[in-house]
Amino acid sequence: MSSDKPLPFVYQFAAGAIAGVSEILVMYPLDVVKTRVQLQTGKGTGAESYNGMVDCFRKIVKHEGFSRLYRGISAPILMEAPKRATKFAANDEWGKVWRRVFNQSQMNQQLSILTGASAGATEAFVVVPFELVKIRMQDKASAGRYTGAMDCVLKTVKNEGVLSLYQGLESTMWRHILWNAGYFGCIFQVRQLLPKAENKKGQMSNDIIAGSIGGTIGTVLNTPMDVVKSRIQNTPKVPGQVPKYNWAWPAVLTVAREEGFSALYKGFLPKVLRLGPGGGILLVVFTGVMDMFRKMQT
Repeated sequence: MSSDKPLPFVYQFAAGAIAGVSEILVMYPLDVVKTRVQLQTGKGTGAESYNGMVDCFRKIVKHEGFSRLYRGISAPILMEAPKRATKFAANDEWGKVWRRVFNQSQMNQQLSILTGASAGATEAFVVVPFELVKIRMQDKASAGRYTGAMDCVLKTVKNEGVLSLYQGLESTMWRHILWNAGYFGCIFQVRQLLPKAENKKGQMSNDIIAGSIGGTIGTVLNTPMDVVKSRIQNTPKVPGQVPKYNWAWPAVLTVAREEGFSALYKGFLPKVLRLGPGGGILLVVFTGVMDMFRKMQT
């Protein structure tokens, strides 16, 4: 993405992995807050009720300790390498596919959106088990249920079956399709509008701007799917019972009908604060690492 010179898939994968881990180490507490707010379905009282991002931060630190803001990070850390690596590598590979299909020598706005959506669907298959473990570890109600990420995996498989690790695959696919389409589509358009960078510093500034705008637009598009995905994955499978939140679009309608349309954007502020600047971090680190790999090849 930082140059026209292609590199083998393994380099794209490694650069995506490094970018993903860098982003999550900086932004993870916002993800914990986002999940807590999304899982809240009623008014609640005291420490159980969050009136917004700042209130959630304050109550987690006050009642559970600062370390709780990093609870469940092992699953995302393990996930971020394959997740972000798959995102960028799949985006580059799908770009080649769609350019051949539509006989285009260069990417354009429409192909960037289609390529991003395809990469998002591919990425979803990799991340679902990690996402499920992360959601269940972050939920306050699960604080005493699991001793760690592996314990969560073992108990989930034992109680609900191995296929339960892919609970929420459909909603996860929609979430990633929408985010990646918005992210990569915006990156292409914003880069076209920005003045051409004259040096590395200028390129980094352009990448921060493009990535942050792309992350923000992607978040606006996919937050409703993120809300229902969190609830679908946090609902244990019980034989003979149909979960209240089961499929993505019916779950969206259920949340909107019972809690109002605004509930579909629960956790939006911490999410956009993470994935807006986080999108910039991703793009800058990915571009920088790819440039480093290119220099190593010369």
